[in-house]
Amino acid sequence: MSHKQANIIFTDLDGTLLNSKGECSSADYQSLFALKKKQIIRVAATGRSLFSAHKVLAPDFPIDYLIFSSGAGIMDWQHKKILHRQQLSSDQVISITKTLKESDVDFMLHYPIPENHHFVYHSTGKYNPDFYKRIEIYKAFAEPMFLSEETFGAACQFIAIIHKDVGLYAKIAELFPDVKVIRATSPLDHESIWIEIFPANVSKGKAACWLCSYLKIDPSNTIGIGNDYNDIDLLDFTAQSYVVENAPEDLKSLYPVCGHHNESAFSGVVKNWSIEEFGN
Repeated sequence: MSHKQANIIFTDLDGTLLNSKGECSSADYQSLFALKKKQIIRVAATGRSLFSAHKVLAPDFPIDYLIFSSGAGIMDWQHKKILHRQQLSSDQVISITKTLKESDVDFMLHYPIPENHHFVYHSTGKYNPDFYKRIEIYKAFAEPMFLSEETFGAACQFIAIIHKDVGLYAKIAELFPDVKVIRATSPLDHESIWIEIFPANVSKGKAACWLCSYLKIDPSNTIGIGNDYNDIDLLDFTAQSYVVENAPEDLKSLYPVCGHHNESAFSGVVKNWSIEEFGN
């Protein structure tokens, strides 16, 4: 069995590195510090916006880089500098808004990075508690879509929220062949489907690839850990990939399963990996 020096590890946050209380265990903290001593780059990759990530990560949280908004942005965490960001053009905003309205779904339209915790929203008026719960959580940053989409300009992303209906998700996703459509399970009710729409080359995997190129790290020397559908591109990119025990069953059939996120799964991967090297 051949072995290679490991240079970088990517981990999702919610449901992976963070437990059900939104906290990082002491064991996982120790593992992050151990990786630092071995000069292994630590990257958190999250669907959260930068604003939302700061709610769960202290300024001195022991990572080196943060991939946020599902890969639309990358931050040098140690120096608090945004290295890379992407956005939808105003023409794309107009076209996507029209299609989503015609599809009769509830959705949010987010401002460009780093202000993408601000959004306007379009409501169909139908029963959709997860949609309204998100609006309530971000009520200081949310407002109804009163003005025409032509006045909005560029945007970071759209988020359409539907009930747990994979068929409807697939139908809507097919309407947008020229942009990136990412499926995520709602972090609020853990059942609704969030349909995230980004520029075509946005994903956690694309961001991981960009960061490896930026740092001159061979992709064959990478580890990835995730828990949900928005981690698939990342897990398909990293050389050694794992999902936690609390991941959906269909994902656990595709990738090796590590521990549960409430039982320091991240540390389990690091220990099995022996920190220094792993085999293909």
